[in-house]
Amino acid sequence: MSKVIFITGASSGIGKAIGDFLTINRFKVYGTSRNSSNYLNSKFELLDLDVKNLESINLCVDKIIKIEGKIDVLINNAGVGITGPLEEIPEKEIENNFKTNLFGPINVMKCVLPKMRSKNQGLIINITSVAAYVGTPYRSIYSAAKSALDLVSETLNMETKPFNIKVVTIAPGDFATNIASRRYHAPNEEKSAYFSGYSKALRLMNEHVDSGSDPLLIAKLIFKIIKTKNPNKKYTVGSFLERMAPYLKLLLPQKLFEYIVMKSY
Repeated sequence: MSKVIFITGASSGIGKAIGDFLTINRFKVYGTSRNSSNYLNSKFELLDLDVKNLESINLCVDKIIKIEGKIDVLINNAGVGITGPLEEIPEKEIENNFKTNLFGPINVMKCVLPKMRSKNQGLIINITSVAAYVGTPYRSIYSAAKSALDLVSETLNMETKPFNIKVVTIAPGDFATNIASRRYHAPNEEKSAYFSGYSKALRLMNEHVDSGSDPLLIAKLIFKIIKTKNPNKKYTVGSFLERMAPYLKLLLPQKLFEYIVMKSY
């Protein structure tokens, strides 16, 4: 039997690239979107799912289990960007980001884990970000949520070892997707004390996404991870500088590393 793959946030971008590639390679793929009927060009089945809603998560997982009897691989990809000076980001937007980027993946895992334990096997791949390891100006909340998901994954992997369930993280750098159009931006007003720095940072972020890597790189990596008996626990994908940045942060004096980041932004 082919492995059953469950991907959250698979209507576009990285999630769709993963789903299409795995389907071509003969896996049984179920993807999700908050409004699946709006996306009719996938090579795999899209189901409705709102990761901020527990009932929605339970209904979606139960539907897959009813059809397939199992979920072999969970790929937590659903997420949303957020930028702005911390001082000026509304609390409701901070809460929304954590609900989507952290609490959502946690609740999906909590729903899927009993199904995997019953089969004494499973693989969970959580899509985090290079921003989980390297903080840059005006991305504090995004970095915090992704960093928390990275540590949750690290600890969960130790908890689930007795059940033959592996937990892996993939930290992408900038990839050519539509994430910038769906990202929450704190209003950038001229009267703000952060106007000049935030304006430059926004421009750079958008340029980096526009010139980013092909999401197919992540899809191919996930295919390799699924086929590997004992995969690594953490992977970083992107340009050479993005892949090296976490190591440079560890190796360089903190003040020097911060100086390099500040010069870039």
